[in-house]
Amino acid sequence: MSAFAAWWNSLPIGLTDALWTIAVGATASVGCALLGCYLVLRRLSLLGDAISHAILPGLVLGLLWTGTRNPLPMLLGAMAMGMATAFLTELFERMGRVPADSSMGVVFTSLFAAGVILINLFASQIDMDPGCVLYGLIEFVVFDTVELGGLPVPRALLTMSGMLALVLVFIALLWKELKLCSFDPALASAMGLSAGLVHYLLMAMVATATVASFEAVGSILVIAMLIVPGATAHLLTDRLGWMMALAAAVALISAVAGYLGAHVWNTSVAGMMAVAAGVQFALAALLAPRYGVLGRMLHNLSVGLRIAREDMLTLLWRRGERGREPALAGGAIRELTGDGIVFRLALGGLRRRGLVRVDDGQVALTANGARAAEEIIHAHRLWEVYMADELERRPEAVHEAAHPMEHFLPPELARQIDEHLNHPRTDPHGSRIPRQGRIG
Repeated sequence: MSAFAAWWNSLPIGLTDALWTIAVGATASVGCALLGCYLVLRRLSLLGDAISHAILPGLVLGLLWTGTRNPLPMLLGAMAMGMATAFLTELFERMGRVPADSSMGVVFTSLFAAGVILINLFASQIDMDPGCVLYGLIEFVVFDTVELGGLPVPRALLTMSGMLALVLVFIALLWKELKLCSFDPALASAMGLSAGLVHYLLMAMVATATVASFEAVGSILVIAMLIVPGATAHLLTDRLGWMMALAAAVALISAVAGYLGAHVWNTSVAGMMAVAAGVQFALAALLAPRYGVLGRMLHNLSVGLRIAREDMLTLLWRRGERGREPALAGGAIRELTGDGIVFRLALGGLRRRGLVRVDDGQVALTANGARAAEEIIHAHRLWEVYMADELERRPEAVHEAAHPMEHFLPPELARQIDEHLNHPRTDPHGSRIPRQGRIG
């Protein structure tokens, strides 16, 4: 016995059981999560759910064929049913003109129901409980062990580790093909890749991972881990490599947090792991920088404040251009640009940036503020010229259309437009286009 095995066996039994259970849940979850990233990208989330249900009759037929729980016949039967699910779904969608979601719903519910009926019909001939299929037996994996180097390793962990290794090899070998077919199947076909073959290989791997995880963790955790980690990661990044790494991290956290939660509340470990994954998805949906609810709110607020600041600058600049007093009372600006917290935040931002000064309630541009305003006015009037000359819009109709563009016209595009128009000096209304802006 190795020193590590001796140390491990000296730990309290409750701790080692917990660590083994978490390890089984983690390996199963990570394997499913990595495949689930492709299902999410290909918008086949429901198909993963369908396959995880539809393989049940394949498992039953494998048991009936051999009379034992030999994993190879069960795996072959499950893969056959997984492939049949994908095939029948596409067949009904194309030939029966049935919507994709309806087709999936019909196929997987029918096959799952057939599996449940087979279990009940041949209950005396097969060792399979419908409850175990749904909820799994992850709490009991520590009672079925194999001794390796003096360590009593759960048999389920060896199965899950083999499944995870197979998934990693599959992704490594077909990384480019899976990536291309997930993002642009038409381009993949044009380049000579068989998008259909890659699709069915992926479905076969999903079926393999599902059947490998079925007995240990049950269908609830398999379904959750096929979809939730990938969907969570997709909210956090647009890069496939990072997406898969984040999905694996979500799966690991779910395994640990789920086991601890199940221990605290004395409930199903597999179910609590699925709940932990759902909680992480909810947090990502709320807090993700780009796609989260709060992230979008903060982005919209930031854009609104920037537009309000730029509107204030151009308002003051235009007063000076027309020969009027360049300073304006804060109350008058508020009436013209809008009231409320946005006005106060925008004005405060301009003061902090040194673009305006406020003296005795009068707001006026600083030298830097005048230059910033000229950049915006330049973009606005340049776009007016472009619409009038190139798009043949009436001069009286271009001002309103140019207003939103002045806030979003990139400097490089403005430079190209300026050169294309041969550096115009006035807009369609005869107003001077300032040359001190972004181009000049």
